[in-house]
Amino acid sequence: MKKLLSIITFFTLLALPIFVEAGDENCKCDTKKELTKYQNGILINVSERQSILTQKMSKEALFIAKGINSEDNKESLKKSIALFDKVIKGLVNSDEGLNLPVTSDNETLGQIGKVYMLWSGFKSNINKVAEGKVNKEILKMLAKDNVPLLNEMNKVVKMYEKNSNLKLNPKIEEKINIADKQILLIQKMTKELLLIANNIEATNNSENIKQTSRQFDATLKKLQYKCTKSNVKEQLEEVTALWNGYKDIVETINTSEASLKKAEEMNVALLKSMNRAIVLFKVVNL
Repeated sequence: MKKLLSIITFFTLLALPIFVEAGDENCKCDTKKELTKYQNGILINVSERQSILTQKMSKEALFIAKGINSEDNKESLKKSIALFDKVIKGLVNSDEGLNLPVTSDNETLGQIGKVYMLWSGFKSNINKVAEGKVNKEILKMLAKDNVPLLNEMNKVVKMYEKNSNLKLNPKIEEKINIADKQILLIQKMTKELLLIANNIEATNNSENIKQTSRQFDATLKKLQYKCTKSNVKEQLEEVTALWNGYKDIVETINTSEASLKKAEEMNVALLKSMNRAIVLFKVVNL
């Protein structure tokens, strides 16, 4: 029983929402020793959350541009910016508050350097939006720069996964990976909806959002297929119910003010529900 509780606690920490800085301030990260499974898990999870943050910041900026809950989104965006900046530095130099050890692999450090260069330009523009300085040119730059930032950050994740000593059954690992990517897809499709609403590459983003929506829907069905664990099955049913409501807005590309306000609310609810499903899925499979 104690072992089960410790596993649940571990994966609850790993799956915390990206706006929470989870960490034990008293944890000392010993960088001289080989990393533990826990530390490798933290590095993988935190770097994955960085990928999600690229889409979350873009989404918040676009909500601000549309005047939807502007003040709340400005505050949320400031926190997202600060967290991304803190983590990208912590991945290099360590951060006790986030339980991050120093990254010592030279190839990974080089890739983090690429991310940091992209982040510097992106941060300059996203900070302007957080300060209320919104114009079409800034939004176009954010739309252009957020995808390269996402792609290069994803490469960091792959490097941490490659260098870790976490060994899982390949089939289980595949399911866990696709479950984790659902969080990214929720943020991505909301960003794409808002890009259309702000008339930024509307034609391309109309195609993108259809693809993202289809991928999320297919993955959700794949996770439900032959799911025999009652608690996971029940949570995935909750996700499906929320998704059915949100899917209607996404698939019809409804960018009316009322629909965008509803999308903001449902986006958060869907994220939280999917996050709970991921925690349960990891607990029962590991």
